[in-house]
Amino acid sequence: MIQLKNLSKHFTTVDGPVDALRHINLTVNDGDIYGIIGMSGAGKSTLVRCINMLERPTEGNVILDGRDLGTLSNAELRKVRRKVTMIFQSFNLLMQRTCLKNVMLPLKLIHMPREQAEKRAMELLELVGLPDKANSYPAQLSGGQQQRVAIARALATEPRLLLCDEATSALDPKTTHAILELIRDINRKMGITVIVITHQMSVVQEICNKVSILEHGEVVEEGDVSEVFSNPRSNAAKNLIYPEMADGNSLVSEGGQKIRVIFNGAMASKEPLIAKMAVDCGILASILGASTRSVGDRAYGYILLDIPGTPADLAKAVSYLSQMPDVMVQVEAEYEAKEAVME
Repeated sequence: MIQLKNLSKHFTTVDGPVDALRHINLTVNDGDIYGIIGMSGAGKSTLVRCINMLERPTEGNVILDGRDLGTLSNAELRKVRRKVTMIFQSFNLLMQRTCLKNVMLPLKLIHMPREQAEKRAMELLELVGLPDKANSYPAQLSGGQQQRVAIARALATEPRLLLCDEATSALDPKTTHAILELIRDINRKMGITVIVITHQMSVVQEICNKVSILEHGEVVEEGDVSEVFSNPRSNAAKNLIYPEMADGNSLVSEGGQKIRVIFNGAMASKEPLIAKMAVDCGILASILGASTRSVGDRAYGYILLDIPGTPADLAKAVSYLSQMPDVMVQVEAEYEAKEAVME
């Protein structure tokens, strides 16, 4: 388990002081694939560097398996970093070394015998699907292949925590999917906890089970991916998950009775719910806006409806839709009031 307690990081620049991180509190459990997402400048890269103490926090604690990393000596931190490894957007491979020697490098630094290190490196290249590239140089590989070598190198010291700092941002969608599948397989088969730093909601959607939304150096929302996707509360989460709705581009009518139908992992979203309600209840609802997406084989998101008629018709629509599995209904005035209190 890794815990961040009241973590803050302040910098002094020529333009004045900068609060890169402010009072971050997070818990990542063993076996999680934990996403930390935010727009550019949110503090993501500073946070990941504080987690492995490449940046010392100004205040607060980073606790790994009960040990406060801020209290460790440099020699002790070097030992910890063997178990907390990173992969980067730019791969960071040594271009003058073969793939095999790149993977062997961390093992050489801990003085593992050459024959043993070479055997371990070949096993890892096999794991990432590149045993035939052992004697190739990084320049001879595609971006996706280079990232696979970087992953193999990160696994060399048998880490317990893998930090992925925008690890797929330089890759095309097909290659990104393949790398994410590899990371998920490593998590499942080797039990390695993964923290994914990204600005891409699609990455979180594909492999993470937990997520925190970072904005201006603060965590503004966190929880299970399914919960955050189904009903984002903060403006930052809405902008990342459903930008078309957050920007106010939905066709909202003046007045009327509006309800928000929220799909929380619902298979029911594949059914023609609105048409079914029209047939069963005689309520001809208008769709004012909609934003849904899939996480695995489940659907998340919401539809904003205008319900014609009387308050009794509104109550009937809410009652009818609320009976659907994994569907929640909120009267829009109630939803907006809750948002106002949270903001």
